[in-house]
Amino acid sequence: MRRISLLSVAFLLLFPAVGQAAVRIVVRGAGFGHGIGLSQYGAFGYAQHGSSYRDILGHYYEGTQISQASSRPVRVLLQSGRSAVSFRGGIRVSGPGETKRVSPSRTYVVRQGGGGLVVRNANGKLVGRFASPVRVPSGQQAIRLLGGGINGVKDGVYHGALDLQRSGGGVTAINVLPLDWYVQGVVPGEMPSSWSFEALKAQAVAARSYALATINPGAGFDLYPDTRSQVYRGVGAERPSTNAAVRSTAREILTSGGRVVITYYFSTSGGETENVENSFLGSPARSWLRGVDDPYDGISPRHRWRFTFTPRQLQARLGGYVSGRFRKVVVLSRGVSPRVIRARVVGTKGNRVITGPTLRSRLGLFDSWVFFTRVSTSQASALRFARAGVLVRRPALVGAFDPAPRGRKLSLERRRGHQWRHVTTIRTSSHGGYRVSVPARGVYRVRVGQTAGPAVRVR
Repeated sequence: MRRISLLSVAFLLLFPAVGQAAVRIVVRGAGFGHGIGLSQYGAFGYAQHGSSYRDILGHYYEGTQISQASSRPVRVLLQSGRSAVSFRGGIRVSGPGETKRVSPSRTYVVRQGGGGLVVRNANGKLVGRFASPVRVPSGQQAIRLLGGGINGVKDGVYHGALDLQRSGGGVTAINVLPLDWYVQGVVPGEMPSSWSFEALKAQAVAARSYALATINPGAGFDLYPDTRSQVYRGVGAERPSTNAAVRSTAREILTSGGRVVITYYFSTSGGETENVENSFLGSPARSWLRGVDDPYDGISPRHRWRFTFTPRQLQARLGGYVSGRFRKVVVLSRGVSPRVIRARVVGTKGNRVITGPTLRSRLGLFDSWVFFTRVSTSQASALRFARAGVLVRRPALVGAFDPAPRGRKLSLERRRGHQWRHVTTIRTSSHGGYRVSVPARGVYRVRVGQTAGPAVRVR
């Protein structure tokens, strides 16, 4: 009987029963945005370290030159397909072959009618009937477009003129204005006006270049007032510092080979920007849109970040990319920075490939510069040790870090109140597996650096 008991104890030591594992997927990431072109926080950091706007632009857009833009105005879509468009601040209304004066202090309403546009004052008195389109230039004051705009601005104020035209069953409003006036309404919407002047000047040149490089006149207008082009909020957004940055770089744009270049920009690089073809998959490589080091980007609050998910949460977010039940994400290729180009979503019934940008979008991440760690922890049945003929129960935790941590060492921590206290150091297997006895009941977790596994209550 004694021999059988000892064999039973040995069996229990080697093969403890394990409960259902608690699993967390920790996503460690860096950066905020697509990673292409000028990093705005990086530009701010360069400016704080004494770099000029020309130096900043030359760093992020290698091989470009500063040139002068033409004086052509730009056309920015503000409202589309409205049953009526209302404005105040115009001095006249001009259609093909006809012009009527209006008062800058009164409100006017434009609707479709009789194959053209009908303009009345706010009391309903007819101003005139016009063929489409109608132009309404502002006087000494800017013009106010009443109601909400595509840019989210209500009753926005704009330089230049409004072009009003028939659009399907409604009326469309387009702001027509000089390029630099447009940029004055863009820069404070894209970069904080309190930032260093050289960074604001770099943003002004980038915004001006981006506008000209992305004009789409075939649509009846050149630019959207939101992130489909650039955030444009008109006069109400303007600030003295950003207007000064625009004026001090008047008409300056970036060119390569004599042509204006598309100057992508974004918030935070994480320390390195990316080649355009690796982030906008299918885009051709561009010599001025290649990954560069970004040494001063660490001032951004999203320079480094992390998310934690359960397998069920990832299953829901990835949807059709998961075959069966979600197991993990395996990165297949990365760009010149660690941004993910393609990854494999591993499920219990097969694997499917996902692009880095799609992965970022599906998971709601700030950037595609990400690393995945799958941490599982479960309580094993109590291990039994023979001590002077008496069986002593000692609970244990088992689990795995995937991928295995460098150095193959984990910290076992126990929660005391609202704090975690180190208990012991664990060495993992080459595949990241671990098993450790715990000294008493309580709530435990394992951790490597800032990556912690799920909390498990040991009973």
